[in-house]
Amino acid sequence: MEKEILNKLKAVKYPGLDKNIVELRTIDAIKRHGNTITITLNIANQEVFPLIEGAIKDLLKGYEVEVKLKAQPKKNIHYGSTANPNNRAPYAKNVIAVTSGKGGVGKSTVSTNLSIALAQKGYKVGLLDADVYGPDIPRMVGVEHEKLRWGDNDKIIPSENFGIKIMSVGLTTPSPDTPLVWRSSVAVSALIQFLEDVDWGELDFLIIDMPPGTGDIQLTMAQELPITAGVLVTTPQMVAADDVSRAIMMFKDIGVHIGGLIENMSYFIAPDTGKRYDIFGSDGGKALSIQYDIPFLGQIPLEIEIRSLSDEGMPPVAMGEARHKKYYQEIVDKLLATTDFNL
Repeated sequence: MEKEILNKLKAVKYPGLDKNIVELRTIDAIKRHGNTITITLNIANQEVFPLIEGAIKDLLKGYEVEVKLKAQPKKNIHYGSTANPNNRAPYAKNVIAVTSGKGGVGKSTVSTNLSIALAQKGYKVGLLDADVYGPDIPRMVGVEHEKLRWGDNDKIIPSENFGIKIMSVGLTTPSPDTPLVWRSSVAVSALIQFLEDVDWGELDFLIIDMPPGTGDIQLTMAQELPITAGVLVTTPQMVAADDVSRAIMMFKDIGVHIGGLIENMSYFIAPDTGKRYDIFGSDGGKALSIQYDIPFLGQIPLEIEIRSLSDEGMPPVAMGEARHKKYYQEIVDKLLATTDFNL
């Protein structure tokens, strides 16, 4: 009877994942008492329990079904502090948080290429896409159609490409365009799981592509990880500079060492005339670095090739021309010089 029920339960998908609840080993027990079947689930995310419970009862309409949640010790993911953070990534020698004040400045492009540039130097690198509402990393590294996989050790297997390991919430959804309509508490829980339940192996660097702004996820990462360095991305535009200044002050206020500031989309060189155009203004990033006394890591121009290569899943630092590679490789050299990394 239990095997028959277990086979039926393979039709119940875990919310937001392209896996069923049997594959994910969420069934703790199936017991029959007279006419009642009791199914106990082992699920850490209690917010999805009512959805799974309803799906099970709809599936087993011919039975008297009771669905229970296995009692678990309550796990408080906020017991760290920025002054004394936890270390949920003891496998990583160094953690670099890449952030920006606003979206659309190319933060994910920078995170991807910096990660690969570090791997090109022989370091073991993991890239965690913490921008849960706009997970662009899978497309940029050409793994957007891969799905979440579990190893024999009950750990999630990260995707790999261009010499780095990758994990993103974008790999957990049925299709790349599936929206994640999550409250911040659920998003934070997912990121904690990606830190603790992914088989990252030993890493020299864990790069975290943070969402823009100064919200829950940024605060939680600072509480739950000893961040070695923060890297900020801006454009020269005054609006972007205003926003990134808040991110700078966030890092300063919580005591995170700032490894430096990168100015993206700094200028445009017309391919037909060779004339330079400062589309978003000029030297806004340099001015910020002087104002806040933080290292200026470099400028990356606005180039069609960088955009097209990124869209095609071919990071410029790996697949671009020599000048494209040089932009990011020189930034990594400066970053390694500004911060006392554990290597």
